[in-house]
Order: sequence, then C-alpha cells, then structure tokens
Amino acid sequence: MGKLLSAYLMPHPPVLVGEIGQGQEELAGDTLVSMEEIGRDIASKKPGTIIVITPHGPLFSDAHSISMEENLKGDFGAFGHNELSYSYQNNLDLTYGIVKKALEEGITLAQMTREMNKRYGVDGKLDHGVLVPLHFVDKYYGDFKVIPITYGLLPPGELHQFGKVIDESIKSAKSDVCVIASGDLSHKLKDSGPYSYVKEGPEFDKKIMDAIRDANLIDIAGFPMDLAEKAGECGLRSLMILAGILSGYNISSTVLSYEGPFGVGYGTAIFNIEGESDKDISSDISRIEMETVEKRRATEDEFVNLARRSLEHYVKTVEYMEVPDGLSHELLNERFPVFVSIKKNGSLRGCIGATEAIKDNIAQEIIYYSVQAGTRDPRFDSVQEDELQSLVYSVDVLMKPESVDDASGLDPSTFGVIVKKEYKRGLLLPNLEGVDTVEEQLRIALNKAGIDSDEDYSIERFRVVRHH
Repeated sequence: MGKLLSAYLMPHPPVLVGEIGQGQEELAGDTLVSMEEIGRDIASKKPGTIIVITPHGPLFSDAHSISMEENLKGDFGAFGHNELSYSYQNNLDLTYGIVKKALEEGITLAQMTREMNKRYGVDGKLDHGVLVPLHFVDKYYGDFKVIPITYGLLPPGELHQFGKVIDESIKSAKSDVCVIASGDLSHKLKDSGPYSYVKEGPEFDKKIMDAIRDANLIDIAGFPMDLAEKAGECGLRSLMILAGILSGYNISSTVLSYEGPFGVGYGTAIFNIEGESDKDISSDISRIEMETVEKRRATEDEFVNLARRSLEHYVKTVEYMEVPDGLSHELLNERFPVFVSIKKNGSLRGCIGATEAIKDNIAQEIIYYSVQAGTRDPRFDSVQEDELQSLVYSVDVLMKPESVDDASGLDPSTFGVIVKKEYKRGLLLPNLEGVDTVEEQLRIALNKAGIDSDEDYSIERFRVVRHH
C-alpha cells in the first residue's frame, strides 16, 4: 500500500535556474535557499513517485489534465536553454488509478496522450511549472517517477474533491508519494513586474501565506476566488487540490520563505504528515462558496444586476425580459457590443457576446447575451433553476478593435485579441484567469478559430470596460 510522505509549496520562476538566471537568481536568495532545502527534504523521504500539480500544462476550463505518456521529457528551450533538458518515467499504475477513481467520482480528467496533445495544439513536454521544482529535487535525489497534473479552472469544491481522489489513489498505490503544489503567488506586487501593481497583490499573498503558516486547510480550500483573480496569481488552485489531498490527515506546516523581488510572489513551505484524520471540511467549503456569492451580489452594479435578472427571468419563464425602468442614460442610449460571463463557484459556467452591437442599446445587448451565455454556450449545459442562486456575473463592454502588426502589440492583462484568416475568426477577452502570456493568449484564440499557428493571419486588439 502506498503512503503520502509529505507535501510542498514551490514556485516555478525559471530565473532560479542558474544557467537561466545568470546571477539574477541571487535577487531571490531566500527562495533559492528554500528550494534547495525542499530538495534535501524530499531526498530524505525517498519517495518512489512525485506528483506535481502545475498551472502551466494543458489547461482546460472544465477539466483537469494528466499525462498518460510513459516517458516524460521537457526542457527550457522557451527560455533560451534547450540544453537544459530533463527526462522522467511516469508512474502509469498510479496515473491509471487516479483516472479510474476520478471517473468514478464524476470528475472530468483529460487524459493527455499524443493524440490528445495534437488535438489541442500542445507539445506534450513537461512545462516549467514541473521542471523548476524538479530541478532542485534532482540535485539531491533521482530515484523517483513523476506524475504531472495540470489543474482545471474549476470551483474550490471540485478542486478539493479531486485532491481527495488523488489521496485515495495514493493509498492504493505500490509506492510512497510526495506531492508538490507548483505555483507563483501574485504577479502584481510591483509596477516593474510583469503586470502593474494592485493593492490586492500583497493582500492575496499575505492571506494565503498566513493560511499555509497556520496549516489552515479550510482557509486554503475556501480562499476567495475574486481576490485571487484581482491579484493575478497562478498557484491557488494547486494549493486547493493539495488541501484536498491533505484533508484526511493531521498536518503541521513550515513556511520556509516568502519574497517578491521581481514583482511576483514566491512562497515555499513544507507540509508534514502527522497521522490520519477523519474530519471532513467539504461542508465548510460549500458554506464559504455561498457566502462569497452573497457578498458579490451585494455590490453588483446595474450592468451586472441586469445580466443576472435577465437570465433568471428567462430560466423561469422561457421568455426574454423587457428593458426595465430606471436604468441609466449609458445603458439606454449608448450602443456598444458586450460579452456576458457567468461563473459558478469561481469557475466559468458560460460566456457569449459579440464584437459588433446588434441591438439598439447596451441594456438590450446585456439582456440578450446573458441568456445566450446561460443557455447557448456549447461548452456547457443550459443553466437550471436550482443553479441560479450559485451564479455570479460579469459584463464586458467592448471598445473598437484596432489592428496590430504582430504579437509585440499585445498584452493579455490589458487587451483582448481577435485573430482572423479569411472566414475563420477567434476572440479572447483580456485579463482572463490562467492566461498570463501573449503566447498563451494567441494559442487559445487560434485554437478557437481553427487557425494553425504557422498560417498567415491578422491580429486585432481591443480594450474592455469590465463590470463585475
């Protein structure tokens, strides 16, 4: 029978790798020392398998993904160092066990074979969210197999449940396991960082590091997603899955370091296992999710309120609502295209809009597209009446697109993107969770349009005014 030995939070900036950092890594000296300490700690535990939960593998809005390939390879070619290459064996027995239990629990798990990688336009290589942590493990220990898992953009409750599935699978495995939650914290700590400073950046980092320091799994598993979204992080869902894995144990934690020298928060921690526990925090997560919805609705503006009322009216009556009285001049007299996005427990539940206005005013656009987002998004089933109390909404009002010569004119935190080739067209809104780079933004937009990356295509960018 397998055993969970320990778990870790590790950041993944490639600059920490000496050949890439070229001395810059010393600016994150505390993180560097802590990564080495984690490498030594894992070596002392001698796990047969290391599971790495990463944000940067094949990312889906409605599913986690797991590699089904026996031989796992990766390199830092994207960072100018093809010579830094790595090769590991996948623990396919445990991988199949995780897949089997996930399917039994109704958890959607994309099994990434070569065919699946080709279908979704990914190369199947290990990403830097896996490679950077393992780079520091390799220095001290090498007798392990690897299971890379990319979290899905799913709600906290589903992330927690997936973590419990992973733990159950570990207990049925043939080897002992260590788990690494790979993730950077806020990317908005400084104007000199990858994104501009926002006050929610340091606020997010303090709250999550305090929860880790206190080994408070409820605060981790039920962390407010709206704060995380504003902070621009990529590690919370890794930690939420880890909280699910750890929820069946009594644990202690040691925070080794926290710093943000490049405008991105790096946290490192060790979670020690101190015996099994029969406590269940699932009900606490559900309670937190409902409190989050109530808080969000208490502060919604008239754009969001109109979107919510429109879908609720349609679901209950199967009729579009009339434009209500008392709306602002902007809603009744201005004409812009909109996108309406719907989320349930922090995860996308539907999103539809247009790049050109088709109605007489913004209010009519919102009424129409909120219904479309809730009932016509092909990625999701239609919203049912018993879901309405769990939904939150945002409305993006689109400004006029402008052409750009190439990708250098893009910024996924500021501009949405439209790619075109003949009749093919793909659009992606700005500032989306999980879309941190221009390359990722273009990849998704091209995939939506059915355009190959090596084809000639035009690019437009646009700004939005976001109401949420």
